[in-house]
Amino acid sequence: MAVTGILLVLFLIAHMLGNLKIFTGATAFNHYAGWLREIGAPLLPSTGFLWLQRVGLLVAVLLHIWAATVLALRARAARPVRYAHRKKIQGSYAARTMRWGGVIILLFVVYHILDLTTGTLNPVGDSTRPYANVVADFAPGRWYVTLFYTLAIVALGFHLRHGVFSALRSLGQQTPRGEQRARAVALVFAVALCVGYLLVPFAVLTGLVS
Repeated sequence: MAVTGILLVLFLIAHMLGNLKIFTGATAFNHYAGWLREIGAPLLPSTGFLWLQRVGLLVAVLLHIWAATVLALRARAARPVRYAHRKKIQGSYAARTMRWGGVIILLFVVYHILDLTTGTLNPVGDSTRPYANVVADFAPGRWYVTLFYTLAIVALGFHLRHGVFSALRSLGQQTPRGEQRARAVALVFAVALCVGYLLVPFAVLTGLVS
């Protein structure tokens, strides 16, 4: 769970930084997207690196889901008989929504691939014009796409906040002060990543990027 989580977080950071290049203009953004397709050339064929990355991410996601399922089953097996009376646990909202948040993220990833990777659901759908694809995707008339994107990113933020906090606790932040630090780091990281991802759709929606 931890290893696959780290791999996915590193990808999220890199992907967010790449998305923010849209603020440098259409030419620079399109050039960046083209560069991604040619990484490793001539050793790798065109888009070869992207396909290696996609396969690696798919494996990481599947292993992450598998690990989560195994841990949930182990937790249930450890207490086969339910408590006769169980008080409410004052856990964080992120912890209580970890599972359904993961489902929302998974559904969004499927939509995101069909939208901006294959172009199937994109109004432009031209792989040679990534800037135009993004602008068309989050245009004011398609506010529902921006809304879905926002909900998915917020779910991702809750997921990351709890995941990063749990990881830091596992790494030794067990004292009361260490717990406070872990909560602060997890919150700042989750908020920063969410803001970074939401800047692009809202910039298009408001006309800052067009």
